[in-house]
Amino acid sequence: MLYEGLLERKLENWANDIKNQYNLPIELSLWNGKRFQLGSQSQPAVDMYINSAGALPALLNASLDSLGEAYIEQQIDIKGRLSDAIQVAYKLANISQHNNGLIRKATEILAHSKKQDREAIKYHYDVSNDFYRLWLDENMVYSCGYFEDGTETLEEAQVKKIDHILRKIQLKPGQRLLDIGCGWGALAIRAARNWGARCVGVTLSEKQYEFARERVKREGLEELVEIRLQDYRDVQGTFERITSVGMFEHVGLANLPEYFSKISSLLSQGGWAMNHGITSTDAESAPTPMGGSEFIDKYVFPHGELPHISLVLKTMQACGLETFDVENLRRHYARTLDLWTQRYEAQANTLRQIVDEKTYRIWRIYLAGCSHAFHVDNVAIFQVICQKAEQESSTLPWSRHYIYKS
Repeated sequence: MLYEGLLERKLENWANDIKNQYNLPIELSLWNGKRFQLGSQSQPAVDMYINSAGALPALLNASLDSLGEAYIEQQIDIKGRLSDAIQVAYKLANISQHNNGLIRKATEILAHSKKQDREAIKYHYDVSNDFYRLWLDENMVYSCGYFEDGTETLEEAQVKKIDHILRKIQLKPGQRLLDIGCGWGALAIRAARNWGARCVGVTLSEKQYEFARERVKREGLEELVEIRLQDYRDVQGTFERITSVGMFEHVGLANLPEYFSKISSLLSQGGWAMNHGITSTDAESAPTPMGGSEFIDKYVFPHGELPHISLVLKTMQACGLETFDVENLRRHYARTLDLWTQRYEAQANTLRQIVDEKTYRIWRIYLAGCSHAFHVDNVAIFQVICQKAEQESSTLPWSRHYIYKS
């Protein structure tokens, strides 16, 4: 009781300081019925319910990690629009970082073994296909959509994304395409069905592998599409085209040379490769600020690391790959995440029947938090097209007009 009383008095002083200095639209409701206003608004945007004294340290020394963990462990509940809750969480974390003089931790270089990568992929992607089906598009595409004018539905944006990629790499009938991290198979299937390519898709997720193989069989594309449960490092042969969409975030900074060297070794002379992946906007490739990367590593993407685009391009060049087209789709991913979040919120009751409350909360806060991170340019996403470095290439177009031809 004495400890709770001390924390409560500290909370009251903290709440007054926040109100006077920052005027945040938050009302705190404690487990004992007491309430504190963190701003002067008559109707705060967010009601934050503190369910026990054990949640107070996470609040008083707020980071995105501590607040996210308190939420998924049900120490804190929130009422109000989820986007507003994410914004005030960022503000609280920023205030703590400023007041405590926190220095962002240096990036920890992770050595990824094949076993670690299999376990990380299983943790993230093998929740259940039914879980993902409730908030992804009908083709189960779990990566940034492409919005030509911003009015597209999620389904339209994901089809346009795949077509945008396949046009960018100038895929031609009969060409052999390798899709690294093929997910539930949407890109490989469309490349075969609409472009006439011969495709190999590799994934480490058993549930994705089973789903994609069944879909290939159902669409009668077994002669053109092979789905493998395989690490990209074990792929052999050469391919005229290689795509990697939303996969290299799992590779790790220390392993980028191995990753791009492997792509280079698999790419035929004159062939093209495209890497589509999330990047840090910190030029030093440091973790995202205010504890966000710690939360994601612990609860969502174990061992994931984000390089800055400069490190991506530098490593590609060092591995014998010449970059010839770079496009930033940050706004497109913010919009994609907005749509995923809306669908997730709309399916809350059904999702809670499929997964436990903790898993439901992890993904709820993760999707909304990532949406905010892309909106405010904490992270970005780039499509980079490259080929083997040559003295003079006869396969490169002179302009980007070909990408936008209907």
